[in-house]
Amino acid sequence: MPNVVDTIRTFNAGRDPERLAMKYANLRGNAFVFLRGTCHLFYDRLPPDALFSKAPAGWLCGDAHLENFGSYKGDNRLVYFDLNDFDEAALAPVTWELVRFLSSILVAGDALRATPADAQALCGTFLDAYAAALVLGKARWVERDTADGLVRDLLDTLKARSRPAFLDKRTDKKAHGRVIRCDGKHALAASDEARAKVVKLVDSFAAAQDKPGFFKVLDVARRIAGTGSLGVERYIVLVEGKGSPDANYLLDLKQALPSSLAPHLSLKQPAWPSQAHRVVALQRRMQAVSMAFLQPVVAADVGVKGDASYVLRGLQPSEDRVNLDVRRSSLAQIGGVIGQMGQLMAWAQLRSAGRQGSAIADALIDFGGSAASWRGDLLAAAHQCAAQVEKDWKAYSEAYDAKAIGA
Repeated sequence: MPNVVDTIRTFNAGRDPERLAMKYANLRGNAFVFLRGTCHLFYDRLPPDALFSKAPAGWLCGDAHLENFGSYKGDNRLVYFDLNDFDEAALAPVTWELVRFLSSILVAGDALRATPADAQALCGTFLDAYAAALVLGKARWVERDTADGLVRDLLDTLKARSRPAFLDKRTDKKAHGRVIRCDGKHALAASDEARAKVVKLVDSFAAAQDKPGFFKVLDVARRIAGTGSLGVERYIVLVEGKGSPDANYLLDLKQALPSSLAPHLSLKQPAWPSQAHRVVALQRRMQAVSMAFLQPVVAADVGVKGDASYVLRGLQPSEDRVNLDVRRSSLAQIGGVIGQMGQLMAWAQLRSAGRQGSAIADALIDFGGSAASWRGDLLAAAHQCAAQVEKDWKAYSEAYDAKAIGA
């Protein structure tokens, strides 16, 4: 088995050193953060047994865990709760998605403030909800009017948030306009070269829109967000929107890289025009309603040097997630959220069924109905994967503390 530190260092080679140093420090925090930030390592360790090779093929977000469900504003301006990270999306056995999510529950036991028995029960809650949603065979969605519990509380909070208040959190007023606040927490300054490139990329998108002036770029900064993607080329873009200073909009522009699942995939994948086309196409396919401004942008298509491609979308604050901590919420409330996550995963797979090689809905319905035959093996595999994550994190932590890894 490859050395953990060497694998992580190789995978992250070439990333922005300043943000990569943040990622390496974050990975040292706990095993749950380590799981979130090393998706590639998780799939390197996935057991190659029949449970993972004979399950129905489905479109997966590829990086399902507790923190990759959150709220976002759709292109219809309503707020939804759903899977919201598709950087690793690919066609694979659906059990790959399930075991990664279950492993996240087990590894996050301390973060959830849950005992091993509680974590096991939460895994059961997730699987019950997932299988039941598949059996019903109808893809639904979660918005404010259909949500309850902690998810409803989150969406109520977001509905009450005003644009000026949000802008005040991320920008500073200057003269008659705004500039992005480079606070070292959400954003870092961008070079003149990077700014010029971003302007060109956004202008190419704007040219195809009904109101190109809406996307006039006012400011650009490097974005700090997530764990696994820290160090990847990513920007916050402040645009004119409906007018300065209080009707500006913030966009997220992020380079799309190959999926971490790619080296392990045996199922034939579509020939996507670019990595950004893959991410955007599968996000549109799996979510009930797409994120606002979601669009692939290819550097070469707009005269920018290189073959990089980028995903443009409305900026979704990373803090717009449900807080799963029994110090703030009861275990029953957390179980309610995890049950909804199970439903959302099933609905995403049903919504994308029968597309470019994925199993048809009938096969997924049958899989859900046969949960009793695979449930125990899947939980056992999740425990095995979670134990490996803990082992890898300890090895990484020893190396990090010994200053054997750095940007």
